[in-house]
Amino acid sequence: CHTSVPAWIPLLSQMVSALFSTVRKLWPQLQPPGPSWLLTTFWLHLLLWSTQMELLAKTHGNIYTLWFGWTPVIILNGYQAVKDGMTTHPEDVSGRMVSPFFRALAKGKGIILASGRHWKQQRRFGITTLRSLGMGKRGLEYRVQEEASHLVEFFLNLKGRPVDPSFRLFHSISNVICAVVFGYHFSDEDKTFHELISATEYLFKFLGSFVYQLYEILPWLMCHLPGPHKKALSCYEVLSSFARKEIRRHVERGMPDEPQDFIDFYLVEMKKTKHDEENLVYVINDLFLGGSETSSTTLYWGLLFMVVNPDIQEKVQKELDAVLGPSQLICYKDRRELPYTNAVVHEIQRFSNIKLMGESLVVGTESTVYSLQGTIIMPNIASVLYDPEQWETPRQFNPGHFLDKEGNFVSREAFLPFSAGKWHRVCLGEHLARTELFIFFASLLRAFTFRLPEGVTQINTEPILGGTLQPHPYRVCAIPR
Repeated sequence: CHTSVPAWIPLLSQMVSALFSTVRKLWPQLQPPGPSWLLTTFWLHLLLWSTQMELLAKTHGNIYTLWFGWTPVIILNGYQAVKDGMTTHPEDVSGRMVSPFFRALAKGKGIILASGRHWKQQRRFGITTLRSLGMGKRGLEYRVQEEASHLVEFFLNLKGRPVDPSFRLFHSISNVICAVVFGYHFSDEDKTFHELISATEYLFKFLGSFVYQLYEILPWLMCHLPGPHKKALSCYEVLSSFARKEIRRHVERGMPDEPQDFIDFYLVEMKKTKHDEENLVYVINDLFLGGSETSSTTLYWGLLFMVVNPDIQEKVQKELDAVLGPSQLICYKDRRELPYTNAVVHEIQRFSNIKLMGESLVVGTESTVYSLQGTIIMPNIASVLYDPEQWETPRQFNPGHFLDKEGNFVSREAFLPFSAGKWHRVCLGEHLARTELFIFFASLLRAFTFRLPEGVTQINTEPILGGTLQPHPYRVCAIPR
């Protein structure tokens, strides 16, 4: 980021740093070192770029402290620190930090923003139910294949005309989780779906803003002031309102002999337990947001990388042509026969790195080095995916990171886009996300060659900071092969 720091900031920063240095001399085991409270609190939205985080690690080491408002957060930087912190004693980092803004959003309910026993119950139920609905089985994969075919048909109808694929990618990916949760998918023209997308987009963009950071610092003040934070909260309420309508629709319809979707399963479970209907609202929001935004954004980056690297796009197409027939249904298991395509999909996830930081965890026991009980720990996932000790060319798009000398696909321990650790919140829908990315990507590359519109010679590959790292909007031509 090229934003300059006002001249008075360094002076105040030095004064505050001196104060904190004095405190640390009195209590040397209080917390790991790090930049001053003033710098990290008011410029945190700038420091959360991977390059800035790397500079902090060079200065303060791979375990350092940043201030999120009034709260110190221990940052784990680099593969070894993240791996040790998340997997050596996973039971010690099972808690979950919920910041003031996210507390205002979900009130500690749902799955993503829950903690303790409630989180374990909701997560266990979520995994079991998704499996019952086809997680890892033919049923769910069929939904992905169906939406992928609709997406191919959409691009075919454009006949090579330029288009920004963002909305359509979100629509197709989202329809998979919508079919699982609601029992149906949305049409292109559905006004309600457009409202849900608009609300989702605004919410994720807000999470990269300075106003969001102010809310985390001064929630007691910001909740009484107008501004973008009010709109962000209202956008989340749009999602919640839709979820309530869906729940009422299911209740009024009556329970079928066999549950057909996630809401059916949850309503059956509610009769057996003390789960309340309002918690289901937040669970639905979690599944919709988690099952739509991340995969669609990754695929959006993937098409951009193919336009920027036409040689890689051509190699993928040659492999697809050699292994698959032109009309053969693409399955997730086909990745075993398509090592280069599989490597490209993994490299898209690594290089796009749409989520800089992992979930915030709370230490449950004392550390032998620092007094950390109750302290928040956050793994820097970007530092793992770009760790120069783990990747040959970390700052280049290179599918070779996942190939051996014979061209066979190889897994890498430092590939942690879904995080790590038994108790760490590894993505609930990891298998679904992997299936979606492979089938959608292979389906598109088999059918089309993606190019820039005529007259356009450059494209911006720098990310936009938000709830996820988004590409700058771009237009592309899908040329039928």
